[in-house]
Amino acid sequence: MSNIEGQTPYNFVFNNDELNIKDKFDINVIDENIDRTLKLLFHSTHITYTIKNKYIVLSKAKNQNAKYTISGVVKDVANGETLLGATVLLKGTSIGSTTNEYGFYSITAPEGNYTLIISYLGFTTFERAINLSSDQRLDIELKEDAAQLDEVVITAEESKKVDLSTPQMSVAKLSTKDIKQIPVVLGEVDLIKSIQLLPGVTNAGEGASGFNVRGGAEDQNLILLDEAIIYNASHLFGFFSIFNADAIKDVKLYKGGIPARFGGRASSVLDIRQKDGNSKEFGLTGGIGAISSRLAAEGPMFKDKGSFLIAGRASYVDIFLALADESSRAGFYDLNLKTNYEIDGKNKLYLSGYLGNDNFNLGGLFTNSYGNLSGNLRWNHIFNNKLFSNVSLIYSRYNYNLEIPTEGIDWTSDISNYNIRYDVGYYASDKLKFDFGVNGIYYNFNPGKLNPLDANSGVNPEKLDDKFALEAGVYAGLEHKISDKLTAQYGLRFSYFNRLGEQTLNNYTNKLPVVYNEELGIYERADPISDTNYGKGKSIATFNNLEPRFALSYQLNEKSSFKASYNRMAQYLHLISNTTSATPLDVWAPSGKFIKPQIADQYAVGYFRNFRENMFSIETEAYYKTIDNRVDYINGAELVAQNTIETEILIGEARAYGLEFLLRKNKGDFTGWVSYTLSKSQQRTPGGAAGGLGINNGKWYNSNWDRTHDFSFTGSYKLNEKWRFGASMVFQTGRPVTYPNGQFIYNGLSVATYSERNADRLPAYHRLDLSATLTPRKNKNRKWQGEWVFGIYNAYSRSNAASISFGQNQETGVTEATRTAIFGIVPSVTYNFKF
Repeated sequence: MSNIEGQTPYNFVFNNDELNIKDKFDINVIDENIDRTLKLLFHSTHITYTIKNKYIVLSKAKNQNAKYTISGVVKDVANGETLLGATVLLKGTSIGSTTNEYGFYSITAPEGNYTLIISYLGFTTFERAINLSSDQRLDIELKEDAAQLDEVVITAEESKKVDLSTPQMSVAKLSTKDIKQIPVVLGEVDLIKSIQLLPGVTNAGEGASGFNVRGGAEDQNLILLDEAIIYNASHLFGFFSIFNADAIKDVKLYKGGIPARFGGRASSVLDIRQKDGNSKEFGLTGGIGAISSRLAAEGPMFKDKGSFLIAGRASYVDIFLALADESSRAGFYDLNLKTNYEIDGKNKLYLSGYLGNDNFNLGGLFTNSYGNLSGNLRWNHIFNNKLFSNVSLIYSRYNYNLEIPTEGIDWTSDISNYNIRYDVGYYASDKLKFDFGVNGIYYNFNPGKLNPLDANSGVNPEKLDDKFALEAGVYAGLEHKISDKLTAQYGLRFSYFNRLGEQTLNNYTNKLPVVYNEELGIYERADPISDTNYGKGKSIATFNNLEPRFALSYQLNEKSSFKASYNRMAQYLHLISNTTSATPLDVWAPSGKFIKPQIADQYAVGYFRNFRENMFSIETEAYYKTIDNRVDYINGAELVAQNTIETEILIGEARAYGLEFLLRKNKGDFTGWVSYTLSKSQQRTPGGAAGGLGINNGKWYNSNWDRTHDFSFTGSYKLNEKWRFGASMVFQTGRPVTYPNGQFIYNGLSVATYSERNADRLPAYHRLDLSATLTPRKNKNRKWQGEWVFGIYNAYSRSNAASISFGQNQETGVTEATRTAIFGIVPSVTYNFKF
């Protein structure tokens, strides 16, 4: 407080050092009617006064309409990593926000004194008193351990509770810490296997690649690694995923209520972000497991204006195969790279990339390799404390190769894309937050190229037609806080797809590439009547769709809320596969002259509650989803090396509905969750213009990924500083299959007849996995820290059926069923370290 000595019986005091009144007002002559004089003196100014004894206290008047903005970046104090999705709130108010994908936040509030609270999953809660009398920037670093800092109060509560105020729903988020505590096969930490333990997420079977969300197919999931599209996320044909947990910072799965900035898939978005790299000090992390080892290095660079991360992983399955058969080989590797450079406080550049590959050789009978390559160059720019932008230049490629020496075959295929996007976030006020942007993707599809393996091969070279396409989108979203209890999200996306030449396409009678043979009762391939050549860059077919999004949250009280959402998604790419789970040989095809884009509409409602002081949380959701223009396959469809895929398919529809339940225990020595999903997923494919009754007589039938009941339990118990134990249990209804229901003799051959499509099921799938983690006490005061992880996959050795095949016993002539199981009980030991 400052003092101005006046030549009156009064002393003038003002409580704001920036309030300089001495040179602006004559305060030397004050009459006895002091109150009248002061009113005349300050009536048209920004100064208020109070009279206390012989002191006149002057203050800067508060403007009741004045609002100011506090913004900044939230980071991890240990390594400088930005924290995305952190909750930022002014205590005692409903004013708040969350950090974006780059850790940036911005909140606007009326002038006044507040307590700023920042919380993040797995970190302690931050609190600081602030005087919001002007716009200001405040960058915050959070800690994992409770501590006392200057002017900062940190509590030990972790922010795993459900966010009740935001309309965002149907989102599953896992930290890498959670993922690493889940027991997995052969000790390999697996992101994809981890999300399958959450409600609404299943897979096609043990050892199958990919995942299914809310009754959708695998190709209906958009998988992004640092914004780059990943087309095949599996190693070793689905046993493991391509994501190295040491390189991953954040994992978020959108099952519904998908924000308008995402497009291109009908079921879900899996958004994965790589670590930026430790900007504080150099460090190493890694592990040595049963079939692979990994190593990650990170540290500061560019004179502490940036950081880097490089993480690698490689398998040594070859060693075990060599013991059984020295001519067989199998293995994989992947490499994650990322670096960033802070130009100044408002501009930052990021460069990230991924390279991974699988190689398989079965005794010289065939060799197979496939892999992903992606890269992304990004520029973050902060225009001001309310406006944030990001520009990304992205490349992604997936390639496949198969060699069969006995046949002299060398087969290659690939899909690549170039993607540019510009996204803007505008934090308009405490009640309105906008985001908008544009993006464009150019696709190049190589469905397959067949070459002779050597000069002695009898194979003739063949090249399937390359396909080209352009996909573009523009979107706008708004989060609107209508009242303290009611918040809405509105979004609209306009998508455009142009199937481009150069290609020659067949023409068919009545535009029908598939016709129904009434005499035989089957669908057959139509004969072309002519063809049309589309030159390079010429449009073959164009599509455009409006994709509205809407979400609503009503907070019933401090502990519970009700949410609802609707979203429409358009998918222009199709994975051509009639197997129960995708294989590396499957190819992607764009919408065009004969295949229309898939259109999905999903509705969801949910009830969310935190209780027992946020120790527990409950999430319940019901959903209903429809999908138009879903590709289905005629009986006997030939999809491999097929240049006229339109002659193998019919177009139908799909629907899925279900109820999801998730109970979490967030705090204490024992943490974990229980999830349960009751659901139905079906398809229907009428004959339509092609004639006939369609697939399965045009009736609804179970899709390949229908699971009526899906239950899982995941828990972690910390016994003491040395030992931590983990367990996960899974029960699923067996996946649908089509069994033979009879046979007849034709020309001396036994021919099987089959039941309706997917009318039967495999036996129920269930297993129990266990783990124990030993952290030696001597780790505490050492730079080098290590831990031993002991695991048992499928602890009671359940022989879960991957498939059941039927054959005739040659001795008895009786038809027999044979169950194929992949895993029995599998123990493992892994050593993880950090330096």
